[in-house]
Amino acid sequence: MTWIETTSLTFSARHEESDTAYAEELLDRLEDLSLRLEDRFEIVPGGTSIVVHPSPLWLTLAHPFLPAVRWSAAPAGRRYLAGWPMATEIHVLGERAMAKRAAGEASLEALKGTAERLYAQIVVSANNGALPPPWTPGRFLRYLSWAWLVEGSAQHFSRQVDLYRAAVIRRLREGSRPSFPPGRRDAILLGGTIFDLLEDYRGGGACELVVARLRRDGPVANLEFAFDLEAREVEAMWRQYLRDLVRPDTTVRNEGEGSEIDFLAELD
Repeated sequence: MTWIETTSLTFSARHEESDTAYAEELLDRLEDLSLRLEDRFEIVPGGTSIVVHPSPLWLTLAHPFLPAVRWSAAPAGRRYLAGWPMATEIHVLGERAMAKRAAGEASLEALKGTAERLYAQIVVSANNGALPPPWTPGRFLRYLSWAWLVEGSAQHFSRQVDLYRAAVIRRLREGSRPSFPPGRRDAILLGGTIFDLLEDYRGGGACELVVARLRRDGPVANLEFAFDLEAREVEAMWRQYLRDLVRPDTTVRNEGEGSEIDFLAELD
């Protein structure tokens, strides 16, 4: 395969010629995101390269562990694991592969925002050296316990949480009651809801504070500190937030899915 390179002020992309327009769009969006993140973080790395792979096979060859990570996620969230961040490099699928994977307009927009979400993850890790990337053994083990924070903050800071709403509704309808905070399987879908709730409740700066330091007594202690509430109060707020999120599109059905009341009760 012949690669060509497209550059912008801060970023560069390697891709096939057929993905040139897509790469240019990615770089423009990343430049805009970088400027927004400079207002929120002390360190915003530059010089990040984007590698655009024409198919899932090429992406898997670059990161053989990605299919296992995708398999371990909740079914509703697997399609959105369409890339992987390294310390100075982001690997994503090309536009045609993204379009084949999408489940609708919002789903496609979320997939096309993969590079932005992963760059936000790089920025968060640059401001908290305990978080990946880079993917050292210690950081990977830490990721397993703090996946909701890593994935959720990246969604929040790249302003993509709303794009996952349909997938969140599917997850809540099809899966078991989510844990609090969300476990690793639900991190890609539900992690961002905690950050959006936190910003609504505490205002600007609260989300940056919660990712700045991982408390030794665990994720729940981070949330109690960020919300300035006991864990049970934060959990109650979050579950109400999820009910409010799904209610507008939830209707009573007679197709074996149960009623709206039954579905919402499962979130309590």
